Amino acid sequence: MNSQRLTGCGTALVTPFTESGEIDERSLRSFVDWQISSGVHFLVPCGSTGEAATMTLQEHRRVVEITVEQTAGRVPVVAGAASNDTKKAIALSREMEAAGATHLLHASPMYNKLPQRGIVAHFRAIADAVTTPIVVYNVPGRTASNIEAATTLELAEHENIVAVKEASGNLAQVGEIIRHRPARFAVLSGDDPLTLQIMADGGDGVVSVTSNAAPKLVARLTELAAAVSSNALSKARRAASASNAAINNSAF
Repeated sequence: MNSQRLTGCGTALVTPFTESGEIDERSLRSFVDWQISSGVHFLVPCGSTGEAATMTLQEHRRVVEITVEQTAGRVPVVAGAASNDTKKAIALSREMEAAGATHLLHASPMYNKLPQRGIVAHFRAIADAVTTPIVVYNVPGRTASNIEAATTLELAEHENIVAVKEASGNLAQVGEIIRHRPARFAVLSGDDPLTLQIMADGGDGVVSVTSNAAPKLVARLTELAAAVSSNALSKARRAASASNAAINNSAF
């Protein structure tokens, strides 16, 4: 298992194609290098932005292989591996493991509209079947079902489920996850416009579409937000400690 915690800016990579519809390997390699040199903290190939839903299995695997090869261990590679069929999701996960991905991104099953217990069963089956850490992707606008905060927190108890990409747009729900998650579990914004608010609330970063075009700016945003959050938390702890000491030393 890769123990590296996902924080900062992860780019949901676009997939470049040639005019004839083939994967443009040269452009993809160049794009990966530019992203890393611009300061992004991890890469996410074959997600929605990478057009995974329209790729063959061979294309999907090749995009991840190229990304892993070109990254050469410089940053984590979180490969999209979602399917609405649990067995297919496991099979694709194993393909992405073999391709060298450090993490796997899984949306809840689209179209099926599972109850919460079905979502838990789906993710647990995948997490039990592979050794590569799982990132839960909650995107109700695409899947037609929301992963509720209580469900995400239940999934976070599994040692192989290490993060959530939250794209519900529900800040109250995201805040609930942040407040009650295990310390090892990362909360990432799945919506660029909400990154700053989610990080201010204690989140860890973003899986960004905007960083395809402006990686340096989005990476810097997450770094500054993390620094402010860390400083604010440190100050709050000192204030709480001073407050408690004052109360203990008072005559009341």
